[in-house]
Amino acid sequence: MNRLLPILLLSALLAAPATARPQDEHAGEHRLVLTGVGRFAIFADMVSLERDGDGVKMRAFQVTESDFEIAGQAYWGGWSWWRFDCAARTADRLDFAAVKAGGAEGPATPDPAPAYEAVEGGDAAELLTAACDPASVGPYGVSALSEAVWVGREALANP
Repeated sequence: MNRLLPILLLSALLAAPATARPQDEHAGEHRLVLTGVGRFAIFADMVSLERDGDGVKMRAFQVTESDFEIAGQAYWGGWSWWRFDCAARTADRLDFAAVKAGGAEGPATPDPAPAYEAVEGGDAAELLTAACDPASVGPYGVSALSEAVWVGREALANP
């Protein structure tokens, strides 16, 4: 994704007329940067970066187009921990934890799939770029999951 596109999209969305924005209980804990919009809106949490040599571990938040419901409970999307090898350009999604409307996080389910090549244009490559070159995403982002949900859903609705 063009490096300027997430910045321009976030700026335009934040300047857009106010619509109903969901609220959450974890406001201010993150710096969520939109890295891609496809089936989901994907955000890198730049506060979560953990470096280890050529490796980086980072959390990513994926937002669904609208709340999905399971057993009467609405969900916004989910968190995943990822591990990236910056030199080898590989990605390994370590787990997934659903996030309920309001921000409560469910238990994490491990993802046993092995690391794979982060192919240009895919979510993993865009997250790898953010993790391995944090300066590439700039200082912008949102600090609450509810804001990421709002920005992500606006981006999904206006591709």
